[in-house]
Amino acid sequence: MLKVHREGNLSKQILRSGTSIGANICEATRAQSRKDFIAKINIALKESYETEYWLRLLHKADYITDAEFKSIFTENQDISNIIAKILITSKNSPEE
Repeated sequence: MLKVHREGNLSKQILRSGTSIGANICEATRAQSRKDFIAKINIALKESYETEYWLRLLHKADYITDAEFKSIFTENQDISNIIAKILITSKNSPEE
């Protein structure tokens, strides 16, 4: 019973950080300025990194299989890479 409870807590953390990625990207599309856009995209990237952390914990604790971990972790890394490129492009593009 204790194991299920801990798994639930970790799953809630992944749900929170994972859904926060999309929420911050959505907010960024309505940003009031470039600085606001960059700040929200940066938060989305941090949430993506946090999701990787929770996935690693679930995997190391044997709550998810190797196949599940590799699949989800790879997708999250792809998302992180896309967000990082958006962030770099936004910081380096000339002001309008």
